[in-house]
Amino acid sequence: MAIATATSLGVHVGGRPLFAGVSFKLEPGDRMTLSGRNGAGKTTLLRILAGEIPAGSGSLTLEKGARVALHDQRPPLQTGVALGEYVFSGRADMLTAEADLQRLEGDLPAGDPGTMRAYAAAQERLEAGGGYRWRDAVTAVLRGLGFDPDDLDRPLSTFSGGELTRASLARSLAGEPGLLLLDEPTNHLDIPALEWLEGHLAGIDAAVVLVAHDRWFLEAVGTSVLELEAGRARFFAGPWHAWRKEQAARELALGRAIEKQRAEIARMERFVERFRYKATKARQAQSRVKKIERAKKEALSGDPSDRRSLSFSFEAPTRSGRLALALEDARIEAGGRALLTGANLHLERGEHAVLVGPNGSGKTTLIETLAGRRELAAGRVRRGHNTKVGYLSQHAETAAGAGTVLEAAQRETGLTGQRVRDLLGTFLFSGEEAEKPLRDISGGEQRRLSLAILVASGANVLILDEPTNHLDLESRETLEDALTRFAGAVLLVSHDRALLEAIGSRTYFIEDGELRSHPGGWADLMRSRRERQEAAAAETSAGRRDSREGSAGRPAGPSKNALRRVAALEQQITAAEVALREVEDELADPAAWSSPGRAERAGIRHREARRTVEQLYEEWERAQG
Repeated sequence: MAIATATSLGVHVGGRPLFAGVSFKLEPGDRMTLSGRNGAGKTTLLRILAGEIPAGSGSLTLEKGARVALHDQRPPLQTGVALGEYVFSGRADMLTAEADLQRLEGDLPAGDPGTMRAYAAAQERLEAGGGYRWRDAVTAVLRGLGFDPDDLDRPLSTFSGGELTRASLARSLAGEPGLLLLDEPTNHLDIPALEWLEGHLAGIDAAVVLVAHDRWFLEAVGTSVLELEAGRARFFAGPWHAWRKEQAARELALGRAIEKQRAEIARMERFVERFRYKATKARQAQSRVKKIERAKKEALSGDPSDRRSLSFSFEAPTRSGRLALALEDARIEAGGRALLTGANLHLERGEHAVLVGPNGSGKTTLIETLAGRRELAAGRVRRGHNTKVGYLSQHAETAAGAGTVLEAAQRETGLTGQRVRDLLGTFLFSGEEAEKPLRDISGGEQRRLSLAILVASGANVLILDEPTNHLDLESRETLEDALTRFAGAVLLVSHDRALLEAIGSRTYFIEDGELRSHPGGWADLMRSRRERQEAAAAETSAGRRDSREGSAGRPAGPSKNALRRVAALEQQITAAEVALREVEDELADPAAWSSPGRAERAGIRHREARRTVEQLYEEWERAQG
């Protein structure tokens, strides 16, 4: 049965249609990605599906009793509570069931049939939601998104903005909704967390609607695409790459149709001009005039107002020495703590390298040091002959401060007059948009302005920290093309795996407090790691097999006694769970409440059976080691 069915949904903003005719049906396991430029209505549609705002037209039907969860970029409101309390509150149904069971247990000995029915109903709700181990599932979500067990007791007020966004995502996932709505869920996730999220979404039995600009994520997760463009909606059943291929073919066909139509209009106009005043052709010419007017009204359009896109490139930079930038035997610290020791990095002229590592490992601190924004604790940074560094921070400070967009561009680039306006026009700041106060521009506009300043810098070494932040998908691809063609050196930090793979010919990675180098791209590094892990696993397996076969060898893995202990505990757990269900079935029988004494004995047996299951699971986890 469908979890959500939308029929001809439409919204008007300021008297103009934002989108219309949005129709789709979502069943468990469907994962629909929303595509469209900024302002096309993607977030608005998510909020309609969440019930936060009404649609202007059409209808939306949800499965009866279906839970809906929306994760967006708004931070949690309850900053005074601990992380664990906030995330676990996403399972209010389970918390309520546990509270009901605890409250009703004290009344069981009285033998009231109403209490018995309420207790059985609460028990059923708990089992349906995952049983007594539902908290383990929530903890697994927190762990997958990069939180440590010690974080659970920390107040939300002590977390950064990015960490709060991850907490909001954890709460939405932990709630196990039937309809999961995700607006930019990949923001503030490092690559391990991204890969965990991809696997988690692919494995849940829910309908998912999501907005994201990470191309690898869209390809890994999506099963269909809803395209919002120029106020119209188009549903495509299939993976993201197939939709992009179909979209490209459609746009090519549309371009050809527009060209053919324009050629026909031009041909008719030439006919009119030639024969308008000839008596023998006047009536035919007048007929063509009417056809021209009708054709112009009905003409196909690429809707240029909606298709305006970013397009830029870096000019050929001044040639630097062979060595563009180097870090030698460096010690990098932050807050008195050593992040890297003995670090070495060599970036040659024209080399494009990428830097990866978990959140908090020191990537940003490292590149700020290379850019001259921080001091080294030890070692040195060496710049080659004629090296000019251009630095783009993830917070885009060059596009912040007082004044307007135009004034910031003039201040940072030294350009004036038409030259600075031409630069801004390339980055979609035309006319009045160039006069916008910096305090009023969006994150995407701030990023475009910072890129404009970088392009005008003439740098031959680019150091980029999360340059795709706040950029839509088309702008990310434009940036990728520009960097690929850039003749200077590049050092890139990003969580956009498609960009990492497209740009990097060398990968630096931070691991266990060390900076290491891999002579290949990011995907090659991941492949090399997997092969080493598989080889190590095969070697370990062979070693265990040889140990078992050898007469004098000692087992490499758990002892036989330990394995027997685990197997015995698993059998005991199975038997204990069967016993617990039998007691619960007995409690569901009104005969269990025929006398206060019998009811009390049944309640005691139930508590003991549940405690036995919990203790056996704890022993099993310890035995697993």
